[in-house]
Formats: sequence, C-alpha cells, structure tokens
Amino acid sequence: MAKPTLLALAAGMGSRYGGLKQIDTLGPGGETIIDYSIYDAIRAGFGKVVMVIRKSIEEDFKQVFFKKYSGKIDIEYVLQEIDYVPAGLSYHPERVKPWGTAHAVLMAAETIKEPFCVINGDDFYGADAFMQMATYLNRQKPEDTNFCMVGYLLAHTLSDYGYVARGICTADENGFLQNVTECTQIKRIGSVICYKDAQEVNHPLSDEQIVSMNFWGFTPAYFKELTIAVEKFIRERGYDLKSELYIPSVVSELINSKKVSVKMLNSAAEWFGVTYKEDRSYVVERLKSLTDKGIYPSPLWK
Repeated sequence: MAKPTLLALAAGMGSRYGGLKQIDTLGPGGETIIDYSIYDAIRAGFGKVVMVIRKSIEEDFKQVFFKKYSGKIDIEYVLQEIDYVPAGLSYHPERVKPWGTAHAVLMAAETIKEPFCVINGDDFYGADAFMQMATYLNRQKPEDTNFCMVGYLLAHTLSDYGYVARGICTADENGFLQNVTECTQIKRIGSVICYKDAQEVNHPLSDEQIVSMNFWGFTPAYFKELTIAVEKFIRERGYDLKSELYIPSVVSELINSKKVSVKMLNSAAEWFGVTYKEDRSYVVERLKSLTDKGIYPSPLWK
C-alpha cells in the first residue's frame, strides 16, 4: 500500500502579512514553517509532498524548497490560478482573488492517487498531529469515504493583532464531525472570544471550542465530490469578485448528505501560525524554544 501524501496549500498572497509568509525564514536555522511540517510528515511516514503554489512564485519555491528535500522525500507541485476552472464556466473578468482552499485542493486531483493530508503552508501543527493523521490514513483505501481531521482549541489559535478565520466544529458522541461552519471574523474582545456575522453582530464563542485549522485527511474519492462542489460554486458565485469556497463548506455538505464520514482525531499537538506581520516574533520564539528543548534539530535539514 502506498504511503500517504502531504498536500500543502501555499498559494496564498499573504495580504494581511505583507509578503509571502510561506517562504519567510522563521526557524533558528533559517527554516520556514512548511519545513517543520514536512520534517514531521517524514517522521510520521508520509511518502510524498505536493505543494499548491501560484505561477508568479514558482521560481521562488523551486529555489527555496526543492533542492533541500532532495533525497529526503519525493516532492511535486501544482499550480492554482484563477483561470483554472472547469470547462464551460465563466467568471468576472476583473477577479484577482483566488477561489479558496477547496479549489486549491482540486488542483492536485491528477497528481494524488493515495490517501492524503491537507495542511496550510503557513501553519505549525505539531509532530503528534502528523502521527495521528498518518495512522488513520494508512488504514484507508483510495476509494474509501472515511475522512478525518485534527481539531484545535479555539483559544490557542487566535492572533492579538486582528481577526482570524476558523472552522467551528461540532461532533457527535462518537467523535464524528457533524458540522463545520467557516467564521471569517473571530477575535477576543476583552475576555470573550467573539465572531462577527454578516450583519456586523458579535456572537460569543467558548475558549474550549474545537476548530478546524485545515488539517484534513482525505482519500482520492474526495476529488469526485470536490469537482462537483467547485463547478456548482463557480456557476453560482463566479461573478462575485471576492467569493471563496472553503474546504469546511464542502465537507459539511458531504456530511449532511451522508456521502462521507469525518472522524475528529485526538492529538496533544498545539497549533501556531502567522496571520499578521506582528505574529512573526511569537512564532520565531516558539520555534526557538522547541529547538532548545531538542524537539527539532538546528539546522532542520543537514
């Protein structure tokens, strides 16, 4: 059986960060956050890495990543561009914003033939999360519709410098995901975490709320349903300049229609990442601390 693949979403523009955070050197040896994810994935038994990037940063990624992984793990990349839409569909000609994470995953449909894990390229997920994910995916066949995710406590995923987007998760008594709702404006106001709805009304959330940080486990069976969802979205929303289709929206629809099951995996790992430029110093400090404790070597790649 083929080893699982790691699919890293790294095509974001970094508008709130002020640059390409995917290739920013944050570790004590000049490592990027993706470096740590790939390092943890190798230790967990993943066999290949596929990165989703944009044409405009293709050469930067080749220079930063591909030589360093030579001999360590197979690595490929696919491109995500606005005009990469299913045949026969049209969209607003002035659109510049990518179509979202669901569309990004679809770009790898012809490249990935084995169970795979999806991550954000600018998030640190922790070694245990990759171990739990690999264990689950190694039990799945390509045609299976038993998916999974690793969730994190909301209170540990905020930024002190502005709003963040998170998928709010609910699960049944057996630990299977029932619903995940994408909330794009979450922050702590005083002592209470709130999300702002479309009417600009704030709603409180628990610090213990489990959220999705785009750490998903799928099989290739997901691509068939994803193609249908993306086609429907662009047909209905293609002339919105800023509309995006997120992975949680597609997953929730598949759960509601009883086409898939999604197990919420338990992990002791802690998340951190960079949303705003001001988050950078905290991430640098955390990576240095993990290195000082001997959890990661420095430099990471020798």
